[in-house]
Amino acid sequence: MTLVQYVEDGLIVRIILNRPQKLNAFNEGIILELTQALSRAEKSMARMVVFQGNGKGFSGGFDLSDIKASSDSELLMRFIQIEEFLQAVYHCPLATVAFVHGACFGAAADLVAACHWRIATNDARFMMPGPKFGLVLGTRRLSVLVGEDNARQLLLRDKPFDSSDALETNFISEIKEYDEWANVEEKIFSQVNKTDIETYAELASQMRPDHRNSDMTTLVRSASSRSVQSRIQIYLDHINEQKNNP
Repeated sequence: MTLVQYVEDGLIVRIILNRPQKLNAFNEGIILELTQALSRAEKSMARMVVFQGNGKGFSGGFDLSDIKASSDSELLMRFIQIEEFLQAVYHCPLATVAFVHGACFGAAADLVAACHWRIATNDARFMMPGPKFGLVLGTRRLSVLVGEDNARQLLLRDKPFDSSDALETNFISEIKEYDEWANVEEKIFSQVNKTDIETYAELASQMRPDHRNSDMTTLVRSASSRSVQSRIQIYLDHINEQKNNP
């Protein structure tokens, strides 16, 4: 079974996370397929890329199920691959849209934040736990999107934030239920299609500062300062302790 579905619908490409039994968690395979799918879309005749997730939620984010078996160097490489993909989305010359439902945590929330339009259902929940285990990933992109104060509050939250909080801080663009998504998509595409592809790409480029090198340097430094595997395991142990002792 493919981990990422690639669907062409006229001038729209849908990139659909397809690991529902693991809440579409980002393992090495899904990161590779996402990267390949985006590259394929950019080489196609498409004007817009839509990200969605199959199953109960958009994505649980970075796959933490094999942490004990992963070395620090392996984890660092996976974080680098995720950041490279997120940077590619952020600087994509095509219009990018995320349709979110259910859980949207960690790197998946970073993916949503990298898109031009971000649509979520009322039941969507977001969280970015990276700072809890010392990882700095996507912070500048988030700050550009929601502002410094909002970014700080969202990153330091102990619990997920809902769609209302996400809309208030501009983390998402709109709250729309699943049965409204087709109309929203049509409206967005109509706006995008009013300009030619070169003009849209230039507009997108001018609106988004390019800090790829410094962002990657920050990520690598934060993941390498001390054992990232140990830090993540301590975080997971703390979460499990909270669940067992509410």
